[in-house]
Amino acid sequence: MDTHTDTDTAATGAGTWHLTPDPGDFLARAGAFLRSEPALHTVPLTVTETLRTQGPHAYGEGAPEFGMLERGGQVRAAFFRTPPHWLNVTGLTPEDSEALAARLARLGQRLPGVNADRDTAEAFAAAWQRHTGAAVRLRQRQRLYRLGTLAVPEPAPPGAPRVAGEADRALLMRWHDEFGAAVGLGTVRGAAEWADARIRSGGVTFWETPDGTPVAMAGVTPRVAGQVRVASVYTPAPRRGRGYAGAVTAEVSRAALASGADEVVLFTDLANPTSNGLYQRIGYRAVADFAVYDFA
Repeated sequence: MDTHTDTDTAATGAGTWHLTPDPGDFLARAGAFLRSEPALHTVPLTVTETLRTQGPHAYGEGAPEFGMLERGGQVRAAFFRTPPHWLNVTGLTPEDSEALAARLARLGQRLPGVNADRDTAEAFAAAWQRHTGAAVRLRQRQRLYRLGTLAVPEPAPPGAPRVAGEADRALLMRWHDEFGAAVGLGTVRGAAEWADARIRSGGVTFWETPDGTPVAMAGVTPRVAGQVRVASVYTPAPRRGRGYAGAVTAEVSRAALASGADEVVLFTDLANPTSNGLYQRIGYRAVADFAVYDFA
């Protein structure tokens, strides 16, 4: 981002990009746009909410960066980044992707990658390569699902759900890191900060065996724009294949609906047919495909 702290504005033939380091300014301008399609915008909605409630360094020491594209007096697209993590962009046309890549390249940005819906990610990655010469590599393809009619797996595995508490902090931290390694994307928050935030919000549920041993977990984001996202579903390798992940995912999905959520969503790695099949059996239905590209 520019070295000054004022909002930076650049007009292009595709509209006007407003760049700002201020999350309040970003939400004042782009909040209604993000809430207009909460499923497709689930990540920027939850990340900006975390930054608003927990401070600008919730995801690291780097200052957050935001932008929104205005055309005809309306916000048509938006992006955010919490350095050193990927640029996250809402849906763009190829022309808008080109304009944004050109703008950020002129500002001297050093982006590690992009995360967006499949077509936007592909177009932006190609534009970034043209403007910077960076090598581009597809890291992961994802699918966004929305819960339709919940179907609780039957029969349930032995045991019961339990919300994680302070006594589970060390286990949560260990599973946080193991989950990040397992999904191949790393993590965007430190294990301690993630565990503490989830304990405060009641945002992780375990599936426990009858003897009280946690064997799987599923996390949820706080409700924003009427929506909850299931995240960090994890079962340690020795415990897999016994129905624990399905049971705990169904439980947090049920609890989200019971708490008043209008919709529940989640992402999966398209390279993992097991998780994609599991979520569909529970009642999740595909919304859109996303992609993550690395820049070197």
